[in-house]
Amino acid sequence: MSLEKDVFFERKAEQGLSLTYQDVRLTTGYGNPEYVDVDPPEVDLRSRFSRNVRLLTPMVSAAMDTVTTSDMAIAMAKLGGIGTIHAGLDIPEQRAEVRRVKLHLNGLIEKPVSVRADEPVESVLNMLHDRHFDFKTLPVTDGAGVFVGMLSQRHFDFCEDRSQLVAEVMTPAEAIQSAPEDTDYRQAFDLMKRHDNKTLPLLDETGRITGLYLLSDVLRLVRENPDNYNLDDNGRLRVAAAVPTDPKAVERVGYMRPYLDVAVVDSAQGDSKYAFQTLKDLKENFPDLDVVVGNVSQAGSARKLAEAGADGIKVGQGPGSICTTRIETGIGQPQVTAVYECAKAAREYDIPVCADGGITEPGDISIAIAAGAASVMMGRALAGTDEAPGEVIMLENGNRVMSYRGMGSPSALKESAASRNRYAAGGGEALPEGVESYVEYKGSLNSVMRHYILALRKSMSYVGAPTIDRHIAHTRFDWVSTNGYRESETHDVMVKAS
Repeated sequence: MSLEKDVFFERKAEQGLSLTYQDVRLTTGYGNPEYVDVDPPEVDLRSRFSRNVRLLTPMVSAAMDTVTTSDMAIAMAKLGGIGTIHAGLDIPEQRAEVRRVKLHLNGLIEKPVSVRADEPVESVLNMLHDRHFDFKTLPVTDGAGVFVGMLSQRHFDFCEDRSQLVAEVMTPAEAIQSAPEDTDYRQAFDLMKRHDNKTLPLLDETGRITGLYLLSDVLRLVRENPDNYNLDDNGRLRVAAAVPTDPKAVERVGYMRPYLDVAVVDSAQGDSKYAFQTLKDLKENFPDLDVVVGNVSQAGSARKLAEAGADGIKVGQGPGSICTTRIETGIGQPQVTAVYECAKAAREYDIPVCADGGITEPGDISIAIAAGAASVMMGRALAGTDEAPGEVIMLENGNRVMSYRGMGSPSALKESAASRNRYAAGGGEALPEGVESYVEYKGSLNSVMRHYILALRKSMSYVGAPTIDRHIAHTRFDWVSTNGYRESETHDVMVKAS
């Protein structure tokens, strides 16, 4: 008999049992008084990764050096999720990766490079050359910083005397359509189309320029149907980045802050003085930036992090396929119970939790969310795709694979200071808590993610949950035996290769 979630987990706790994905199944909805008849395409997958960072698809790529750099993060955001750029990079490298994601669409140029009207054209060209700028669309301001005109490529092309002042060759402000500073990219496109303009400067009440839209960028947004993308308020892709619990955490985030939506404090033990200090430092220095902290697996730990100001909590200690934390240290609660208990504690503070690790089958995503997770973080499931770092390797048997390793693996500890810091808090010797491996080459991330998204929609349709919130609140659980789980898999047949 299926049980309401709280009753189900309370009874298992009374028996001293903690459960993982293979121990449970979800109950189809007709036995649930909260059932809503909903078809898979109608299921609403909107959720949150942190207090203020939304998701259109509740899936997050892991902060691993064989999973997430900018290519993966761009693709994840375009599929409605978010990617977490790994911290096994030096600060400038990680900033460059985060910046590449944020500027991939570049709907709004927030701080356009401007020039003075009383400058010679030649000095402008020299500035562009010296600063390695490859653009020539520039707002022009007067001595008081007020917008007075625009320069573009054609002005430079037709300027025969480069000693002329910018004011003599520019298009004056009165001949240019401008817009208020709160104009979004859709409104910008309508104005540009109506007035046949390729640029649209945004001005504040004093006439100073606060932003700039370019038609090429706006068209990319309009034509790519970004309604399905995970975008910030300026029409740019959302992106997260991992941050080690080290003295340079504030410096690292400071470099990335102009392009960063959420910082992820990355620790094998999220309930430690190092994780709490890093959280405190980041919130004091960047109060408007969401900070997700992990990893924990106990309700008390989640509660402490929420009270300390975390905007999201990552749950999972040792469930990952390449993680050996539980074997090496003997710690870590099985993942479904860990998610349930931590999510229940965090819900008192309106803080979402992310189930990090242990996803082996598409159905596990739905189980994690039903247990209380607002999102799931995936590593192995996304490794081996075209968007993951690394090269495709051909084995002697003809199989194509890609490298996949834990951030606590021996090679990661050797190559990455962030990994050593994560697995050697307190300055002691780092204990390897992961392995190096191969995963099969999977092809495009798009096809992999589409499969996971469809599986989640179908699962939520089966249980009668039209939204993520209702899935968390009302889906019921069954416990399954070992034989019950075996029955869940294909059995007693020879499966044809696809």
